[in-house]
Amino acid sequence: MICALAGLGRAQLVTNLFSPVASLPVAIPAGNPVGVTETFNVSGVGGAIADVQVSLDITGGFNGDLYAYLVGPDGTLSVLLNRVGVTAGNAYGYGDAGMNITLDGAAVNNIHDYGNTMGYSLSGTTWAADGRNVDPQSPGATLDGTATTDGLNVFNGDMNTDGTWTLFIADMVGGGGTAELNSVGLTIMTAPEPQTWVMAGSGLALLIAIRRSKSVS
Repeated sequence: MICALAGLGRAQLVTNLFSPVASLPVAIPAGNPVGVTETFNVSGVGGAIADVQVSLDITGGFNGDLYAYLVGPDGTLSVLLNRVGVTAGNAYGYGDAGMNITLDGAAVNNIHDYGNTMGYSLSGTTWAADGRNVDPQSPGATLDGTATTDGLNVFNGDMNTDGTWTLFIADMVGGGGTAELNSVGLTIMTAPEPQTWVMAGSGLALLIAIRRSKSVS
């Protein structure tokens, strides 16, 4: 785990970075709902979750076939990908092969609709998770009508961060080639415990007072 204080733009959040237990890359079997599971051992994270990010580096395959979710140690589930591009008017979804992106609970543009974003890129960009908590084999009209409420912000405010976090990804439709998961990362941003900031604030106030006193004398 790597831990650091984020800048003022993220309200002094503590950033905790985690890598999966298993080594990568690993193939994502085409047309196999058993899929691939990666776990993260999370410990030493204090405070309430303010944001969660998941980085995914996938090559090959057919993006519209992919289904992925993240489960926290208390069973909270966030849908990361759910057959991106599949709608009532597109039964197969987007045909791009792979992505190198970050899914962020604070992002606005939803990954499911990336093809509707002018000048979109799937290399080094940030998106909101799909959030459609519905069977990935559902018809496009069902995906269209499902709310995007189970994005990464479902973890916000959770204090139960320590334990095993699980990422699952599968290729739900045969054909389209085999995708490969090259790397995945988990970032958990937390707000420090209130008493920590009371102490820090008091220390800062004392330091300012001392400096002012020296400048006057």
